[in-house]
Amino acid sequence: MNAQEALALRAAIESGDTARITAAAHSAHPADIAAELAGLEPETVSTLLRAWPSAIRAEIFGYLEPGMQHQVALHSSRAELAELFLHMSPDERADLFKQLDEAQRESFLPALAHAEREDIRTLARYPEDTAGAAMTSDYATIAPGLTATEAIAHLRQVAPDTETIYQAYVIDENRKLVGVVSLKDLIISPPDARVGDLMNRNPIFVAATAPRTEAARLISKYDLIALPVVDAEGRLVGIVTYDDAMDISEAEATADFGKVGAVEALPMGLKEAPVSLLYRKRVFWLVVLVFGNLGSGAAIAYFEDTIAAHLALVFFLPLLTASSGNAGAQSATLMVRALATGDVMLRDWATMLLRELGVAAMLGATMALAVWGIGLWRGGVEVAMLVALTMMVVVIAGSLIGIALPFLLDRFKLDPAASSAPLITSIADAIGVMVYFGLATVLLGLPHAHG
Repeated sequence: MNAQEALALRAAIESGDTARITAAAHSAHPADIAAELAGLEPETVSTLLRAWPSAIRAEIFGYLEPGMQHQVALHSSRAELAELFLHMSPDERADLFKQLDEAQRESFLPALAHAEREDIRTLARYPEDTAGAAMTSDYATIAPGLTATEAIAHLRQVAPDTETIYQAYVIDENRKLVGVVSLKDLIISPPDARVGDLMNRNPIFVAATAPRTEAARLISKYDLIALPVVDAEGRLVGIVTYDDAMDISEAEATADFGKVGAVEALPMGLKEAPVSLLYRKRVFWLVVLVFGNLGSGAAIAYFEDTIAAHLALVFFLPLLTASSGNAGAQSATLMVRALATGDVMLRDWATMLLRELGVAAMLGATMALAVWGIGLWRGGVEVAMLVALTMMVVVIAGSLIGIALPFLLDRFKLDPAASSAPLITSIADAIGVMVYFGLATVLLGLPHAHG
């Protein structure tokens, strides 16, 4: 959709004229329409959605943020909800089903056919962070005894109701996954070739109870269009498509970004989130970090005599503590991402720690040279030596903290992303203050700290 079409659609939506909206949206993609609806009130969105046929309405609805979907559902009648569910893809309607309360669920479920009801309940029973919750039941299956010609004819018949026919899943009489065959292989093979001879007998799959991130990782690693999902008995229960994997990766990256910044994940877009929710998601870690920063204050209080004897030392304090925190945040960011992608495993902790020690030593030496001249200008040779040495030590310490904390959290089955930059900075600050003034007391012959 070009800029002119976008402006026309926006103007039509703002006018509230359903006929004009339908005309303006004729060439628009449902995702573009959903983006224009996102800034409106849920009641208005619910009203405007009625301007489109059921199938298009369901497709547009699928592109709305989960929070908006829930609100629109609240402003929809029982009949409208039932019709919406009939036209939504299985995975999307299962996601919406989870958002509704029990009364809403029971109000429209009787209007659905038995197969649709059971399908929704099956997909909705898996916890949100599992592969089962991300899968869809729209997939193509074939028997191993079919010929290539028969398999193609079958795929042609089921194609309208499946997410993809480029990969067909071969199952036995008990629905156990025994192989996978591509449409390409079926087309280029002799017409009388058997599916059992053409299929890959060792397909990549994921358990329904496995983390959804595992499904996304396998799709990315093996460059799959879709990944079959099996239950505990090895029976095929669904597939996770590559576009679902992209959504999973985006959601996980968003959550990790939030944790790195000490912000809890939002259940909706930032633009739709109310002020009260933004406050609740941010206040806990800010309060925790306030008390964490008391370590720096206590360290400064401990070295009051040292500071009083040489006030010029205070000039370098923010520079040194910030450098330590920055180095730690860099290390933690690299390590959290490496652990998340599987590039680094828990067993690699010793190797990574030694490598980081070498890198941190080089970084610390470079930064020590950078501040040497400033120290010489502000306090002479002794202060320059103190500041340079402290810089070297705190950068190494901050880097090692940043690299070790994700490993430590992973060791105790906690999310490595929780080793957020503010948390590492608070720890590094306290260590930086103690190292700086401790060295100052020794190297400059200043009064000892309060005991």
